[in-house]
Amino acid sequence: MSGSPKAVVLLSGGLDSATTLALAREQGFDCYALSFAYGQRHKTELRASERIARAMGTIDHKTIDLDLGKFGGSALTDASIPVPTEPTSGIPVTYVPARNTVFLSLALGWAEVLGAHDLFIGVNAVDYSGYPDCRPEFIRAFERLANLATKAGVEGERFAVHTPLITLSKADIIREGIRLDVDYSATVSCYSADESGRACGHCDSCRIRAQGFTDAGENDPTRYR
Repeated sequence: MSGSPKAVVLLSGGLDSATTLALAREQGFDCYALSFAYGQRHKTELRASERIARAMGTIDHKTIDLDLGKFGGSALTDASIPVPTEPTSGIPVTYVPARNTVFLSLALGWAEVLGAHDLFIGVNAVDYSGYPDCRPEFIRAFERLANLATKAGVEGERFAVHTPLITLSKADIIREGIRLDVDYSATVSCYSADESGRACGHCDSCRIRAQGFTDAGENDPTRYR
């Protein structure tokens, strides 16, 4: 048995979550990756998460079926809402209501079963789309909740929610990933990727990702349609 501490890492299959997993491994954690089939437009990012989890040697990787598309309310889960191809003001229609709250809650449940005290999530508050559940205030609040709402927390064990990317620019995230040998060609970030994982090149996520590679002075391995 490994003597390393355990961590549950949220893994979407995108650039940020892959980098977060690499950083958790570098910090010495035995990593358990958690992905969600939440009713998103395409499954290519889930196939990417499987490739990344295998390549990075996670102890286990679970994908949970959780159809937030039954609620709709987001361009990522409701086909009747188009994914914007131009920058917008305010919180964009690609925001999925309460997504990170739900995801972290399920990660917390698995962590408690595993005896893990650490959760990792690749949220970012610098180069991001303006989602309210990517802010440091949200993470601090959820960490407080985790220690109030669990048997482990009540019995004196402390949960920590790690956000190693939260203050990094996209270029700095990419530099960290390259330092850690993350294969970014295996990741899928596009909101409208096709079935083979090729990106649209126009959505908010594609624009931020492409600019990050440019700013980092690195070759962009993204496959575009």
